[in-house]
Amino acid sequence: MRLFFAAALIAALAAAPAHSSQLVDRNASNVKLAVNARGEALLTYDADGATKHVLAWGAVNAVAPTSARQQVEFSLDYSGGYGKYHRDYWKTFGSDCGDYDGPPIAWLVVACKASDGSYWALQAWQRSLPDYGVPAAPAQSVWELHLSHWTGPLAVLTIKEDWSYRRFDHLYGSLTYGGGGVFGFRSTPTGSPLDTFGRNVYIDTFGSAYGAGWKRENSFLTHRPNGSFCYGFYPHGGHPTGKGTKYRATVIGPGVTPDVMWQGSSPGAYNRAADLAANADQRAALKDPACKVN
Repeated sequence: MRLFFAAALIAALAAAPAHSSQLVDRNASNVKLAVNARGEALLTYDADGATKHVLAWGAVNAVAPTSARQQVEFSLDYSGGYGKYHRDYWKTFGSDCGDYDGPPIAWLVVACKASDGSYWALQAWQRSLPDYGVPAAPAQSVWELHLSHWTGPLAVLTIKEDWSYRRFDHLYGSLTYGGGGVFGFRSTPTGSPLDTFGRNVYIDTFGSAYGAGWKRENSFLTHRPNGSFCYGFYPHGGHPTGKGTKYRATVIGPGVTPDVMWQGSSPGAYNRAADLAANADQRAALKDPACKVN
């Protein structure tokens, strides 16, 4: 009876839809990806001192932001298919996924092309690092493992650089998918999404006052309705300015599409003509009252 109730509990919990469509686990190693003709993916990896088998299914691509429904998301079965099929499904799963020939993927761990022409990928990056180069606690420095499944073009992360107040490096841009902006409808006062559509832009700075190498500068929400955003490298809350020699930005893709990343060198010394041109471009491209030119 104890074994029966334990199995029933696993079945009830393991096959529930994941709250986050892409986050699978943390600090995974020896990651393997298998895909079958039924539109399922089997992830095998080591984490927390054990080998894990996770079955994923039920989602592809993304829908445009809407308040009428939730974004698409995977169902994840952490018992390797026992919750869905009531047997050790992972042992006979097999694979029907060929070599990956899709677009370049940032933070890539493994990817493949399914027999139906769709793509699956696993990415890993440190989303939870604290802002302003503050040393990370163990829970903040984890490498998150994200799963995606898509057809067609990826989300587009466009970022341009100029200066604010003639001396601070400044980024502005947008996140779009399928020609429309990516944004959410509800968030906390500190900018954490409270729905399945909102997305944060995670900014890292290289070779700054925070120290050598890449450090997290900040993160912030994209704006309605165009997925626009802007950010100045000012001193924030008593922290030194995060001005670096180069910058990068990573965003979790909409729906179950891959996470996207941009990287570029800093804009360099202030140039008035270039700044005026960039200001005009920002006004025309963003049309965002929250991103005032200064």
